[in-house]
Amino acid sequence: MSPLPRRLVAEFTGTGLLVTAVVGSGIMATRLSPHDVGLQLLENSTATAFALGTLILMFGPVSGGHFNPAVSLGDWWLGRRTGHGLRAGDVGCYVAAQTLGAIGGAVLANAMFALPAVAFSHTARSSGHLWLGEVVATFGLVVLVFALARSGRPAVAPAAVGAYIGAAYWFTSSTSFANPAVTVGRAFTDTFAGIAPASLPGFLLAQLLGAAAAVGLLAVLYPGVGRAADRVVVDTADEAPVADPVT
Repeated sequence: MSPLPRRLVAEFTGTGLLVTAVVGSGIMATRLSPHDVGLQLLENSTATAFALGTLILMFGPVSGGHFNPAVSLGDWWLGRRTGHGLRAGDVGCYVAAQTLGAIGGAVLANAMFALPAVAFSHTARSSGHLWLGEVVATFGLVVLVFALARSGRPAVAPAAVGAYIGAAYWFTSSTSFANPAVTVGRAFTDTFAGIAPASLPGFLLAQLLGAAAAVGLLAVLYPGVGRAADRVVVDTADEAPVADPVT
């Protein structure tokens, strides 16, 4: 496993670029298709799914490619008894890096499109059916990444996670934020992908409830899942050293 500072840089950068993709594609979608919300969502979800998969490939071998406090917390909780996965002292660092990266990603997207760097969203997303959507979205994501790790298939995680999030944009009422850090970051942009700061508590609580339910189900379906925590989302052992060329 890479040293903690390297992992934090990977989580900060990966989460930041993920939010840049979410927010930036949302801005572009509204400019290209100003009168068709369905097409805007299609453009936004497609860009997000592709970006998430590629970012996991880029940074996963260093940090695991969590980019999500719900995944990091689940990784620590499930692996704590077996000595695998994140240690308790690392979890807070991961969550802080992810959250700061997400905020930075929103600011970057705003700047790229010549908008105010920080503009808090006015899009209210506070309703019971939206919170239920977030429970479902986060539940499915956490089950997916740990099931892949436990069954020895972390190599397909980039494609599978990207596909799940792309699909969940459409089958959940909340359009699948499914990530506390990304949710906080999206409060810093008053654009298509934004969420009003006042709506954050409900979304964050729903995401944590979804993650907790996923952990409970995983313990039933995949006994010993904690031993696979080192392979969530991507096996960090895959970062093999490259030999120096013979001269």
